[in-house]
This record gives sequence, C-alpha cells and structure tokens, in this order.
Amino acid sequence: MRYFAKFILLLQVFSWLGYKAYSQPPVITSPNKKIVVSTIAPDPAQKGRWSLQIDYRDSIKTIHAIPKIDMGLMLDGADFSEGLRLIGVTNPVLVNEEYTMPHGKKLLRKNSANEIVVSFENSRKQKLRVKVRAYNNGVAFRYELPGKKDSFIVKDELTAYTIAPETMRWMQKWNPANEGLYAGMSREKVRQDEWCYPALFSTSDSACWFLLHESDVNSNYCGSKLKNVDEKSTYKITFPHPGDGRGKGESQPTIMLPWQSPWRVIVMGTLADIVSSTLVDDVAAPSKVTHTGWIQPGAVSWNYWSSNHGTKDFKTVCAFTDLAVEMNWPYTLLDWEWDAMGNGGNLEDALRYIHSKGVKPLMWYNSGGDHTWVGATPKDRMLTHENRVQEFTKLKRLGVAGVKIDFFESEKQDMIQYYLDILEDAAKFEMMVYFHGCIVPRGWQRTYPHLMTYEAVRGAEWYNNGPEFTFTAPEHNTILPFTRNVVGSMDYTPVTFTNSQFPHITSYGHELALAVLFESGLQHFADRPEGYRDLPDAARSFLKNVPVAWHDIKLLEGYPGRDVSLARRKDRNWYIGGINAEGREKVKEIKLGFLEKDIKYRMVLIADGRHDKELVTSYSIVDNTSAIQVKMLRRGGFTVVLIPMN
Repeated sequence: MRYFAKFILLLQVFSWLGYKAYSQPPVITSPNKKIVVSTIAPDPAQKGRWSLQIDYRDSIKTIHAIPKIDMGLMLDGADFSEGLRLIGVTNPVLVNEEYTMPHGKKLLRKNSANEIVVSFENSRKQKLRVKVRAYNNGVAFRYELPGKKDSFIVKDELTAYTIAPETMRWMQKWNPANEGLYAGMSREKVRQDEWCYPALFSTSDSACWFLLHESDVNSNYCGSKLKNVDEKSTYKITFPHPGDGRGKGESQPTIMLPWQSPWRVIVMGTLADIVSSTLVDDVAAPSKVTHTGWIQPGAVSWNYWSSNHGTKDFKTVCAFTDLAVEMNWPYTLLDWEWDAMGNGGNLEDALRYIHSKGVKPLMWYNSGGDHTWVGATPKDRMLTHENRVQEFTKLKRLGVAGVKIDFFESEKQDMIQYYLDILEDAAKFEMMVYFHGCIVPRGWQRTYPHLMTYEAVRGAEWYNNGPEFTFTAPEHNTILPFTRNVVGSMDYTPVTFTNSQFPHITSYGHELALAVLFESGLQHFADRPEGYRDLPDAARSFLKNVPVAWHDIKLLEGYPGRDVSLARRKDRNWYIGGINAEGREKVKEIKLGFLEKDIKYRMVLIADGRHDKELVTSYSIVDNTSAIQVKMLRRGGFTVVLIPMN
C-alpha cells in the first residue's frame, strides 16, 4: 500500500507540474541548445498580440537576436489578431530528417529540430494553431487553420519582426524581378521601404547572424515581402502590390480549409552557418518526382550576354555549340528569338547541329499572358496546361532537355499557381526548368528537383543595362554568397573576361572564382568563345571540369561587401573561390584544416598576376595542416583546386 500511495502522489505531482507548464507560455529549444524560442503572451491590461522571441546562445553568452515577432491573421470571416486565448500546447517532438538532392549546395541533406504546436482561440471560438520548430541552425513557424472546405480571403498577415536599431542589415529594395542591389545599414542609416527576401542581419557584435525568408509557398497562398514603412524597427510581412503583373490577379490570397501558411524561416547562427544552411529546402514539401535520373545538372554555353540577338543567328548558335564541345559543357541555350532564326539555318537546323556535336539544347520561352509587358515571342506556349502539353511533346521529339521561362513579374496567388503548374507538367515530360525574371527560391527545388535554377539576381546581364554595374559588381558579388545564394540556386551567368556593352573593373581572378562562389544547377557561362579560348591552360582546364552540384560547402573567411573565400566539395575534390570587393590589394591566409587527415592533395592555385587581366598558376602538395598565402589585387580574386593523391 505504501508503494501504491507513493505512486498516486507522484502522479499528482507530475499532473500538477504538467498543468503549471501548460499554464505558462511555451518555450522550445533547438536540439543543440543554441536557439531558444519563447512564446510571449500579450500584456493582460491590453488585448495585444501574441509574439515569439528568439534568443541565441553562443559559447559565452545569450543574445536576444530577435526580441519580438508579432503573430496573427486577419481573414474576411475570422479575426486572429488580438485577444487570442492560449488553449493548448503539444509536447515537443523531435524532427530528424535526411534526404538527397540531384543538385545544389549539398546533395545529402540532414536536419534536426524540436517542434511544438501552440493552439489559440478567438472570441468566436475559431481556432488558430502555430507550429514552431527550433532547428540547430534556425527557426521556422507557420500558421494552421483546422476545418473542412471553408473558404476565406486573407485580408492581412500580421507577422512582423522587430529588429534592434544597432543590428546591421543587408537588404534589397523590393522589385518584382528581385534584381536589385543590397544595401548595408544600421542605426540612423536604416531606410524605410518595402524589401525583397532574403534579408540578412547581424547583431552589433557579429556574434549572431540571421537571415529572414519564407519557404513552401504553394497555390493556397501568395509570395510575400518585408515592409518597415510604418515603423522603422519593425519588418512586417506584406502581400504583393495590386499593380504587380500589370494589375492582373488578386493581391490578397484566398485560402481553403484545412490550411497551412508558408513557413516563416529564420536561418540563424554564425556567418558560416548561414552560408551552409539548407533550411529553406529542409522545411519544404518532399519531392514529388520519384525517378530523378533524368535530372542532370551541368554547365551551359550562353550567347545572349555577348550578343543580345545571338540566337537569331544560326552561325552564332553553332559557334556557342562548338564552345560547349571545347569546354566539355553538356548544354547550350537557345535564348529568345529562336523562332526568328536565320543566316544559314532555322531552329530545326540548329537542333540537328547541336545534337550532332553531342550537346543537349535548352530553349527559352516568354511566360506570356497579360501579366507581362514584354512582347518577345514565343509568348503563348506555356500559358495553359493544353499549351504546355503540346509544346513539351514537341520538345521531347526534338531532343530538348529543358526550358528557360521568363518575365513573371508578380508573386500573387495566381502566379504562384502558374509556376507550380509549369513544374507539374514539365515533370511529366522529364523536362528540366529554369525560371528567369522570377521569384526568389522558396524551397521548390526540393519539391520539384527538376527546377534547376532561378535568376532573381542582379547578375552579369546588367553589364548590358547601363554603366552602374561596372562599379557596383565587385561589392555586390561579395554579398550574394551570404544572401541570395543561401536560399537556392542562382543563375548569375558568371565568369566573363571580355567586356560586353559596359566594362568590368573586376580582375580575371575575381571572375574565375565566381564559378565556385555561385551555385546554380544549370551554370550559364556567359562570355563569348574567345573569352575562354584566350585563357591560360590552367584556367581553361578549370572551367572544363568545375562541378555545378556539390557535396559540401564551407565558408573560410569573409564579410558581406568586403571579401569572401568559400570552399565547396564534389566527391573528394575541393574547390576554393575567393574574391575581394575593395579597392586595395590584400594577402589572405587560407587554412586547409577542412581537408581529410593524413591525405596529401595536389593543389592548383590560380591567382591574380601583376594586373587585372593576368592569371598566375602555381602547383604544390598540401595537407590539412597547410596554410596558403594568396595575393588578391583590388577587386581581384583566386581559385584553388585540391585533388587527393591517394
């Protein structure tokens, strides 16, 4: 009886403790204990809103990284803004996941998180759940509405991030093509505007970095952006502008219950953690493509940069096909105006020539419709399911491996549906897809791994748009590995040595390094044939063999807007790219401690020479105890290849 009484007493104690835990706002910690997410109740004296607080624990102290994230939704038939009552919290559940990708920064992905679901009720007894995950390298949360078949218009999402004024931030002013420049700012220099994703932040002591983004956007919602127009220190999630896409489509999404919002994603940790993170893909829906053997990443010869009307000319198409053969690149792209090709041949002639050389063609399309001002043809072949089936059937017969689709100009709900419809139909025909003039990655590459890359970046094409990029490119290039390229593949169309309509001030070493720094499942090398043929043997050999899909990534050194040195691994081979944004020479020491122990590596170092257009190559044997000294010119760079000897 004594044991039974003790047992009953213990049950009562545990029950009381469980009740006390339940009655307090919930807290969840990442598996590695570095990230703590607290749910903060509103002031009882005011209705107020529930919020989240995110703290980061480094080896020394706890940092209040994001002091407040407001939560809430406003629907046309339900108010989940103020006065919500906490009605339940689930016990923490461990999320452990492993999956593979056919391309990207890491082919094998692993992630670990603790998850809770917090349930609220409004004054009308309508339910709202918030699912919160604390990962080892960040936080993700989403809204959930239970129910069946009810339809609502979301009038507003109230998610808003409060950021301390002293926090440094790099942000890109909102533009529908996501092709702006990042501005670094803090304190009194913080501007009020609408902002693109992703946005990078650093606490004043640089002890904690975090990147704001979203993932798993689907046809039951729209894409969003950040806005601090109303309150300088608060970045609120904001729906698309009604005028986007020539005013076509609704800016407020219509949802059907049961419903889940996109994940609100905060990648968090050191700057190296930010660069290596795959969190945006990790929270996205798993792949819908069962067999992926036909999805083949690779390098592409691209004629548009050096000749805007290149595909209109059959001989130019043949010249870039020959370049792909010489450089061991599997693809060449037929950009706009392939339907007007002349000067010795038409599209069918060009495709026959490309195939005869063992190269695979990719083809450009206008996304079409009334949402874009651009009249470039073909404009109507991707608009409907029937059109796509007809076109993809023809392309399969012609041996075309993939399509580049351009000019979307909106992130409204109907455009999100359009993107996903294209991907669904393309998968049925085993057709790879490249989006251009488009949305920033939202995790779709996991769900649809035949989505090889996106533009959504101010890339080398901007050397054709005016003189500005000549002077902004060096700094911009050192920001992209910490921002845009973190969240998904990025087709900057890099590595150009000759000049297009406006010149470079980056060195040849800087340009060569972009092949490693910038990840894209289809890497479009943009220079004209002579730009590559005139390179020294080592640099040309490097471009013939550099991978475009990787097993690992490591930030070696860097700071946004200053310089960056990044290492990527394919199989057992390592590649390093480093660039300098500043107008002064630098000598960098690169430590090779990331290499396998007790293995010797043959190292090829291609670095700046005496002037911008000279490359100097050196060879040596190194191991994981080695450190190399590399000189970079002003706006210069270097590349390293490390191959194990046994």
